[in-house]
Amino acid sequence: MTEPLADDFGREVTGVRVSLTDRCNFDCVYCHNEGLGDTRGPMEPSDDEMDTDDVVRFLEVVEGYGVDSVKFTGGEPMLRQDLEEIVRRTPDSMEVSMTTNGTFLPGRAADLKAAGLDRVNVSQDALDSDDFAEVTKSGAYEQVLEGVRAAVDAGLDPVKLNMVVFTHTAGYVEEMVDHVADNEGLQLQLIEYMPELTGKPEWNIDIGRVHDWLADVADRVEHREMHDRKRYFVGEDGDGPGGGMVEIVDPVENEGFCANCGRVRVTHEGYLKGCLNRNDDLRSMGEMTREGIAETFEAVVANRVPYYGEYLVENEDGEYEINEEYLAAPSAAD
Repeated sequence: MTEPLADDFGREVTGVRVSLTDRCNFDCVYCHNEGLGDTRGPMEPSDDEMDTDDVVRFLEVVEGYGVDSVKFTGGEPMLRQDLEEIVRRTPDSMEVSMTTNGTFLPGRAADLKAAGLDRVNVSQDALDSDDFAEVTKSGAYEQVLEGVRAAVDAGLDPVKLNMVVFTHTAGYVEEMVDHVADNEGLQLQLIEYMPELTGKPEWNIDIGRVHDWLADVADRVEHREMHDRKRYFVGEDGDGPGGGMVEIVDPVENEGFCANCGRVRVTHEGYLKGCLNRNDDLRSMGEMTREGIAETFEAVVANRVPYYGEYLVENEDGEYEINEEYLAAPSAAD
């Protein structure tokens, strides 16, 4: 395979995160819609969503640039009725994963696995139906549990449970850790709340305290090079099925996280963005011809900037402020 493209900071782009729709049947209070803000509209498909051929053509082009993994996201990607076809037509060289709320996995998980889906992340922020409803504004708790079981049964290994950690959910972390330790096939991904994308800084908590607690209860800790993450293995010495793995995704004010980022994101409308936290670097792929996709992808990779440490830099007071050097980023019209 061709060597991956690298930006000016030496970060090779080996993965893409493709939003298939901004529609969602949940209304999670922390949602930032892949950094675009809460832009979700009616549940019916809109004309501006990339169609099946657009998505597949994009993936075929970036495969030629050394991209070896794709994660399908939304909104809720399983609202796309062509999802199985998209997965089936994804280049064989790519690892294929998906982030979903899980409500549509019953009845479709096996077909997605057969189509080529390798693994899945399911958003699950609580183990109590009332607590779950408070965060997601959805009464679909039992459907999500059924969806998780369907994913495990289909062999979508591992099934990662995504839990955003903020004031609403911090009290549920311990039971979620016990849950994955007691249930074979599950892992837990604790995601740091991002107040700059949601506008509710009062919901923030100190994620360092979660790290410290996990370090105390874990049987062992491993370091993952991607994004400079730690993995905590819990319950391995107990009477359960072998324990569980817990990983914390903590990008906020984390220069190490940004320095190891190897992903480019694609919006449901066919724009490329080099950073979750930025929308001033959006570039349209236009009519999504192969030439247009290649040109736009090269430009986005070339202009990627680590958000913390470069786009934002610490001032004398220890606070982050915008580095003037990057204010003149290319606009979406370029």
